[in-house]
Amino acid sequence: MIVGVPKESFPGERRVALVPTVIPSLLKAGFEVVVESSAGASAGYPDAEYVGKGGKILRERAEVFKAADVVLQVLCYGSNDVTGKADLPLLRPGQLLIGFLRPLGSAQTVQEIAATGVAAFSVELMPRTTRAQSMDALSSMATICGYKAVLLAADRLPRLFPMLTTAAGTLTPARVLIIGAGVVGLQAIATARRLGAVASAYDMRPAAKEQVQSLGGRFVELPVEAKDAQDARGYARAQDESFYMRQRELLSRVVGESDVVITAAVIPGKKAPVLVTRDMVEKMAPGSVIVDVAAERGGNCELTQSSQVVVEHDVTIVGYINLASTVPYHASQMYARNVAAFLLHLTKDRKIEINTEDEITRETLVTQGGEVVNTRVREFFSLPVKNL
Repeated sequence: MIVGVPKESFPGERRVALVPTVIPSLLKAGFEVVVESSAGASAGYPDAEYVGKGGKILRERAEVFKAADVVLQVLCYGSNDVTGKADLPLLRPGQLLIGFLRPLGSAQTVQEIAATGVAAFSVELMPRTTRAQSMDALSSMATICGYKAVLLAADRLPRLFPMLTTAAGTLTPARVLIIGAGVVGLQAIATARRLGAVASAYDMRPAAKEQVQSLGGRFVELPVEAKDAQDARGYARAQDESFYMRQRELLSRVVGESDVVITAAVIPGKKAPVLVTRDMVEKMAPGSVIVDVAAERGGNCELTQSSQVVVEHDVTIVGYINLASTVPYHASQMYARNVAAFLLHLTKDRKIEINTEDEITRETLVTQGGEVVNTRVREFFSLPVKNL
């Protein structure tokens, strides 16, 4: 069995799907590893390191796809809507494709992937269970995004984060508000606290309160209750507009008192809810900073512009996307460990075994045999019910 690692083609993407240190574990399980030349260079992993760990370097992208029984990517077609489609003709029936697919993004895209005949696994759909924890690439990348969001805010804010007592007097700490206390938000709290800021967080899921407080953050409680705040997988559920209107009204004062606001509220497969309005931005102090981690999904701030930094009402609004790619060395390392663990999970007696009775395999398998086979994806796009 040959594992192929092509170079990421999305503009500006610096991560690589496999790093040299995980190759020995794959070789031990019976795999060979081929890597497109310079695939890891932008992340700090030169070709020589892959060769030193037992990998083989191939010069052409098409060679990698042709040789590989399993293709590992970070951004597959689906999550890569700019250049990803060019890889479709390189895929073949029976091949495995593992990576970020954005399976709830476009029905047409998922069906185009299915038409190639590959067995495509979407790492976004990994169950949030103890068994799957070592394979949870989405949480790994979210951790990096939360960390980097705080650094971006600290860099843009015209004041220091920590309280300092100096000969020139005492400087008060920055006040950081995190909206959305998932993996991104929790890492943002921890990072802001390490930098010395006073961190507060709001999440409509009551279960988040204990997690926020365990990191030393203050949990902002609002007198508005969400209906079925989270699904069985632990993700927030979309609410009706009346809930969001009341939520924005109550958040307005807290946002206005904050020096930094980091928003990280997303609903899988949905446009991000608008939680910070233009009026709320106007009430923030001059020089304040908003980092909208949900920018790629439309943004939690009404004034966010995806991939850009804008200044509105003297408030800097950072709408960068793909933050994990800005820390490519460790992002690649974490991702590689996740996908290698998943690949080994699929391997039995030195062969790939797609056992759909296993929850991890069943939940992540999106396409197989020319069909979209994932129940959740089929239901989301209202595709005809099949006996899968």
